[in-house]
Amino acid sequence: MGWPLLGETLAYLKPHKSDSIGIFLQEHCSRYGKVFKSHLFGHRTIVSCDHELNMFILQNEEKLFQSSYPQALHGILGRNSLILVSGDVHKKLRSLALGMIGGTKSTVNFLPSIERLSISMMELWKGCKEVVFCKEAKRFTFNLMMKQSLSIGPDEAVTAQILEDFHTFMKGFVSLPIYIPGTSYHKAVKARERITSTVKGIIEGRRKENRLQNGDFLDVILSKENLTDEEREHLAIRKNKNDGELLSWEDYKQMNFTLNVIYEGLRCGNVVKFVHRKSLEDIRFKEYLIPAGWKVLPVFTAVHHDPCLHENPWDFNPWRWDDQATNKKVSFFGGGQRLCPGADLAKLETAFFLHHLVLNYRWKIKGDNFPLAYPYVEFHKELAIEIEPIHKTLEQKC
Repeated sequence: MGWPLLGETLAYLKPHKSDSIGIFLQEHCSRYGKVFKSHLFGHRTIVSCDHELNMFILQNEEKLFQSSYPQALHGILGRNSLILVSGDVHKKLRSLALGMIGGTKSTVNFLPSIERLSISMMELWKGCKEVVFCKEAKRFTFNLMMKQSLSIGPDEAVTAQILEDFHTFMKGFVSLPIYIPGTSYHKAVKARERITSTVKGIIEGRRKENRLQNGDFLDVILSKENLTDEEREHLAIRKNKNDGELLSWEDYKQMNFTLNVIYEGLRCGNVVKFVHRKSLEDIRFKEYLIPAGWKVLPVFTAVHHDPCLHENPWDFNPWRWDDQATNKKVSFFGGGQRLCPGADLAKLETAFFLHHLVLNYRWKIKGDNFPLAYPYVEFHKELAIEIEPIHKTLEQKC
């Protein structure tokens, strides 16, 4: 079960290629099977690499299992974070999140804002022979989040300030929970406090001005309180549109192969490797007994790379998603009551970004660059890519 207090945590969290399950799980599954005991994050733990058991855990939230993340994350995320709270508080916050996303998606500027930001980023690459794609993708996502949440543009000073704090905040997720000035954990907690303070200032300013016409997430909150296959697909969509005409919901629904690529990227990349749960009582599932009070870790990575569920699981094969049954064998965004409320939004934003990337650039990965699980996904060399424009001039900005 490993070292005192630490148990096998360090071995479990050891970075490895994200398109694999890592040495720890390989050895333990080989020795003990897909479900085994360990001592992780300071607690006796049942680790599940079994798809059926994982689904059973996710579907029995608040009945047999409860969210139970390490105490260190409470300091970083805050006690009212959506992934930490349980029961009625979680239901209320999740309902609010779904309302925010649903309300914003219904505004006339929602789709145009995503596409304009995609086009703007492609314009910035003009004249470049190389871009650090991982950094650019993060910047695109963050700028879009700032625009949709707070109506703050990418060129505003506060955007750079929050982005810097956000990077510091993310690094604290896998740091030792030592609250001493200079440590990654201390920096992450302070970064969250600064982000919270900045957002509170924006909220107070908007309330004082009684201004609720931005059409962003914050408006919803305040009002509630108050020629590859992919290239052919995107060219077919663009062929039916006038110059400068933006994408629509109908266009998005035609991006079937693009969504296959996104799904396969999520399956191989494993953005969410596992989640933390705790058993509320003694639970018998098939031949397994989960004692009351034990931590339980459903490991999605192992399921996504299980050769019993996916043919040649280590191959990147978007066509596997033509089989509808594949959808039932993955858990990209969690499941049950804790299915990520932003799942559809994430797919939409990625599809629009890929639409303009595929139409305007060809690219080649530079050097030996591969994704690592820390357990969050990070690239070995930030995914530097060499790019070449397909057309001399990009689409005009709208």
